[in-house]
Amino acid sequence: MTDRVLVTGISGFLGGHVALQLLTAGYTVRGSVRNLSKADKVRDTLSKAGADTSRLEFVALDLLSDAGWREAMDGVRYLQHTASPFALETPKDPNDFIRPAVEGTRRAIEAALAAQVERVVLTSSIAAIQYGQADYARTMTEADWTDVDSPTTGAYPKSKTLAEREAWRLMDAAGRHDDLAVINPAGILGPLLDEDPGTSATIIRRLLDGKLPAAPKLAMSLVDVRDVAALQVDAMTNPAAGGQRCIASQGTYWMSDVGRMLRPAFPDRRVPTGELPTWLLRVVALFDRDIRDNLHELGTMKRVDGHRGSERLGRPLITAADAAIATGRSLVAHHLV
Repeated sequence: MTDRVLVTGISGFLGGHVALQLLTAGYTVRGSVRNLSKADKVRDTLSKAGADTSRLEFVALDLLSDAGWREAMDGVRYLQHTASPFALETPKDPNDFIRPAVEGTRRAIEAALAAQVERVVLTSSIAAIQYGQADYARTMTEADWTDVDSPTTGAYPKSKTLAEREAWRLMDAAGRHDDLAVINPAGILGPLLDEDPGTSATIIRRLLDGKLPAAPKLAMSLVDVRDVAALQVDAMTNPAAGGQRCIASQGTYWMSDVGRMLRPAFPDRRVPTGELPTWLLRVVALFDRDIRDNLHELGTMKRVDGHRGSERLGRPLITAADAAIATGRSLVAHHLV
């Protein structure tokens, strides 16, 4: 009998890659989807990626419903909780992010504790680290936490921070602090497993679709999905991961830097490498909600220390350029750009 891992959010970008690496490593994977009608699509996607799906099972779970969580944990040794809402646009109601993130984490961990699951691996984010800080000149580490009371902290970072805090609270209350391992990824790029680009690939789509005359002066920390998935899998059994957070980031770059990474690989596309003047960006933001919702980030570079991730994997992380190009090639292959 192989070890069974419950992967919440298996139909998502990261969840799919985590499941792929787990199946390749010989685990039995039980993936959660909101509706079992998605199961065949996920199975087909993972099979095409080379996985042996004979060890793949599915359960229907909803972050906002108690139904099925206890049964989903039956026979599970490890929990990979990757499911959480994410979008670049700011929702009208912040609770659209916060409630499912926090309540879903609570349901997953309470069910895991009740089932005596050996270790919980939670996908958090650098968004739970880098917002509402007084000093962005310094590099932030796993010791930093986002200030959820800061007026500059939006709904998404607040949701990730409160969800991670809830995870630690529950595990500490159960006396099992060291049985939780948290991965805090930067913006996740890399090869798509199917034609659903998710949210992470939006950055690359915007740089490849030819609509931007120049890049907004926005900075982002980046990491390849294959590295994040590897860290998630490693965290299940690595003693060093227990009771610890781990930033997954290869580096921090301006959007124009990412354009320069992409241009040589896509010579037939008009990839912007210059930067939009601030005044023009504000004009563009009047007509572009994605940019408008991120204007507060203009000109600010938040750096995070990603050395722990490469130490855990025993190798350098995949470069941001390789991750961006892999994303772009997947978008082209799936006719999404």
